[in-house]
Amino acid sequence: MEKILIVDDSILQAAQLKAILEDEYDITIAQTAEDGLGLVNSEDFSLILLDVVMPGMDGFTLLKKLQEEIITQSIPVILITSLVDVAHEQRGLVLGAVDYIAKPFSPMIVKARVNTHIKLYHYRRQAEQQSMIDQLTGIANRRRYEQYSAEKWNEAIRLHVPFSICMFDIDRFKVYNDTFGHPAGDKVISAVAQTAASYLKRSMDFLARYGGEEFVALTMGDPSEKIFPHLVKIRQEIENLRIPHDPSVSQWVTVSIGGVTVIPKMGDAYDFYLKIADTMLYDAKKQGRNRVIWADERMRLMGEPSHALSVHETGGNA
Repeated sequence: MEKILIVDDSILQAAQLKAILEDEYDITIAQTAEDGLGLVNSEDFSLILLDVVMPGMDGFTLLKKLQEEIITQSIPVILITSLVDVAHEQRGLVLGAVDYIAKPFSPMIVKARVNTHIKLYHYRRQAEQQSMIDQLTGIANRRRYEQYSAEKWNEAIRLHVPFSICMFDIDRFKVYNDTFGHPAGDKVISAVAQTAASYLKRSMDFLARYGGEEFVALTMGDPSEKIFPHLVKIRQEIENLRIPHDPSVSQWVTVSIGGVTVIPKMGDAYDFYLKIADTMLYDAKKQGRNRVIWADERMRLMGEPSHALSVHETGGNA
């Protein structure tokens, strides 16, 4: 059932709205703008009904705050008001309200407008989600990756937890395409993505198609000694698909994997560590492909077979 938040200091008015809508929706009531702001940041609402005139923080101020926050700015807001002059209506629409409902309420109008904006909200959400998905593989695309990586990097800094960046690349993929054709190559990309995704499905895991035959994975909370063998397992499972390659270069389709684990702190740049992950991927290919090379929290290398060397000792970039 869709969740709607009513923010209104009038108990009677909020109860009237709830009575009109509660047969079709899960209704939550907040009697102050401050309480409403707290609820909308902790729960998932599909619509907010917001009274304009309230003591303390009024509806216009709360609407402005909602529009300033990424997490709440997409939630549609219908203003509830007796202020029906053009100036107030214009102010609300400029601030981001999707509609007005005037007092006294008409139950039919309330239901019609709420139903319309709930549907529009889901159409927008569906379109946004589709724009974030790679159509070939069904996993996240580059656009979604860039958004997610920025959010989670800042979260890792705030929580002071390990953050791992991992780059995958299908080995000798151009040769595969030239030998078997692009439709076959697309099937390989999809198979690799689905295999990796099946091992990266926890809430702290993320996988995206970075471009072409390259993928990027992010995970938060695991130290390098835990994430490294997990990536080795993924590499092995992709090889175990036994997808024939051009025999002049390889028996089976394989991937090379490079990555880094860091406990980021304020001022650390995500792109710096992404370059380290890319360097580890380059080293994995240089050392024979079909392997994982990892830089741990102290910038020591972990590889197959396991070894621990300074990044500087191996000529990598730290």
